[in-house]
Amino acid sequence: MKMTRAEFLDWPHKVITLMGMSGVGKTTLASLLPSTDWLHYSADYRIGTRYLKEPILDNIKQQAMQQPFLRDLILSDSISFRSNITFHHLKPVATFLGKVGNPDLGGLSLDEFKRRQHLHRAAEVQATLDVAEFIKKARVIYGRAHFLNDTGGSICELGDEEVWDELSRQSLILYLKADEEMEEMMIERAQADPKPLFYDDDFLADHISKFLELKGLSHSDEINPDEYVKWVFPSLIAHRKPLYERITKKYGYTIDARKVLSVKSEQDVMALISDAL
Repeated sequence: MKMTRAEFLDWPHKVITLMGMSGVGKTTLASLLPSTDWLHYSADYRIGTRYLKEPILDNIKQQAMQQPFLRDLILSDSISFRSNITFHHLKPVATFLGKVGNPDLGGLSLDEFKRRQHLHRAAEVQATLDVAEFIKKARVIYGRAHFLNDTGGSICELGDEEVWDELSRQSLILYLKADEEMEEMMIERAQADPKPLFYDDDFLADHISKFLELKGLSHSDEINPDEYVKWVFPSLIAHRKPLYERITKKYGYTIDARKVLSVKSEQDVMALISDAL
């Protein structure tokens, strides 16, 4: 939704959606909004605990079944599995998403990788549409006056206008925009610790093809999974920036992510947002 600075400050039940690449400060801002007044909604947490819960557990069981000792226990119903997903511990979701490449190096076949990508995208759409329901729960069940929607970095890949129209009706959308220095820091982190990522189909197909040609490989199963993630991450940032900006131009407002570093309190967060309006 669009609003003036005065309208935001006078808004009795504030509903905010934060979006931007992982590492730009969304979680930092969220941590400064007291849980006594704000319900914090994490799309990634909802994805892992609701929409990908069964596929995540199936993946864990599939890996365990490869060990004879665990296989016997599983088949005899002697053990069970659960994923310990929290707002700050989402590794089961990332592990399920996986990386494309050589199976001997922990990679997934391209077909399996794309299947999981599609499941994740469908889950992210549903988790985003659930925001309206949780806004009501925030007040009726939990007695929280305000609501914060902390989105995953891949939300900009959701090209569904209906989803964005609905999210805009429900919340004030704020894009935390990284400058070049912050982007370099994000790239350095990705180089040091390459994590599973979401890519849309066209981006994935184009960059897999380019990587195979660059490395002189003939098949995606020959790809080193970590090497591919390190190589593709700068291109992913460049790909997502105009997507974020297009969404923001239509639905929301931009915050300089660098300013998040100086924010120390809830009052500072409100001032940062109102200045953006």
